[in-house]
Amino acid sequence: MASSIQNLSSVVSKDVPSAKGMKMAIIRAEWNTKITSALAEGCRSFLIENGLVESDLDMVDVPGSFELPMGAKIVLGQEKYDAVICIGCVIRGETKHDEYISNAVATSISQLSILSSTPVIFGVLTPNNIEQAKDRSGGKHGNKGVEAAATAIKMAALKKSKKQQKKSIGF
Repeated sequence: MASSIQNLSSVVSKDVPSAKGMKMAIIRAEWNTKITSALAEGCRSFLIENGLVESDLDMVDVPGSFELPMGAKIVLGQEKYDAVICIGCVIRGETKHDEYISNAVATSISQLSILSSTPVIFGVLTPNNIEQAKDRSGGKHGNKGVEAAATAIKMAALKKSKKQQKKSIGF
């Protein structure tokens, strides 16, 4: 549903399992830092409000959104996480640069999630302008970081609930 019709942060905590006992990482792009800092703070706050212990949350900064998948890969290689959340913002410009970055990041995050068997969450805004970015990072359309946190908790809980079943799906 279009975010102009629905507030992105209307996630109700009772619909999200507890994050107690989970370990997570937030990888934040420094580019568009006012936006990504607001997204990361919304994400962090939601995780803590839903039971994640602050010491079980690692915050890592990378230069830009293009570096998010590599940042996630690095932390996944160092510790066991229940989920990794990638936070970034790629604003449309005068060229197609945003399309190349957004597509590469989305594809890489998806592949990393599948190959690592750890939920790696796409919390990257791709707005047309700075106003849309502000609207989605704590403005009138809520905070997309909250939605990314809820997704991370739900996917980590799903993985834990299905862990006993070791059925091959062809690879």
